[in-house]
Amino acid sequence: MALIYDDHFQVYKVAGMGPFNNNGYVLADPGSRECYLVDAPAEFGRLLEEARGFHIKGVLITHTHPDHIAGHPELKRAAQGGLLGGVVGVHAAAAPRLPEQPSFHLGHGDLLHIGQTPIRVLHTPGHTAGSICLALDGCLISGDTLFPGGPGYTQSPNGFQQVVKSITEHLYGLDDEVLVLPGHGADTTVGESKREYADFAAKSHPSDLHGAVHWLTS
Repeated sequence: MALIYDDHFQVYKVAGMGPFNNNGYVLADPGSRECYLVDAPAEFGRLLEEARGFHIKGVLITHTHPDHIAGHPELKRAAQGGLLGGVVGVHAAAAPRLPEQPSFHLGHGDLLHIGQTPIRVLHTPGHTAGSICLALDGCLISGDTLFPGGPGYTQSPNGFQQVVKSITEHLYGLDDEVLVLPGHGADTTVGESKREYADFAAKSHPSDLHGAVHWLTS
C-alpha cells in the first residue's frame, strides 16, 4: 500500500500513472472506511485497487487537462460495475472539458467529508481557470498548482500572475509543516515552498514571465 500520510485520516499515493507520470490519491478515513479518489489519470484501475476495502464516495478532479482525466472511460466502467458511485466533482470552469457532465461542482471553500475529517476545496486558478487544491489537516493535494520548486506551467503572463496569487493567498497561509502532494512527481512542504518563493520574490523578473517557472532559477 502506498500509504504516504497516516494520522486521523490516511492518504495513499499512486505514482507514475500513465505516460505523463501522474499521481493519483486516495483520501481515506480508517474508521468509517470512506474515501475519495483524486484525479482520473490513465491506469485508473491502479487507483481503484489502492482503494480496495474502502467505500468510494466519489472522484475529485483537480483540473481537466487530458492527462488528469485520461482514465475517465475506466472510471465510467467501474461506476457501471458498482465499484464506485460514479460521483465526480470538478470546478465549474473545468467542467466543459470533462467527457460528461459532473455530478457536482467544487467551489472555493466547499467542505467534503470522509468520516469526521473535512476536506476543504481551494479554487486556485492559473495553471487552468478551473484548477483546485484540496486541504486537509496537515496535508494539501495541490494538483498542478504547486510543485517542489514552483508553480505548474502557465500559458500566459496573466496565468502566471494568477497562479502566484492563488499560491500566496490560499496555500502559503497554511502551516509550514503541511505536506504538499502534487499531481506529478515528488512531494514538498508549505514551509519549503515559501522559502523558495521568498528567493524568487526578492529578485526582479520580466513582466511577461510565464511557462515553466522555477522559484530558485527563474
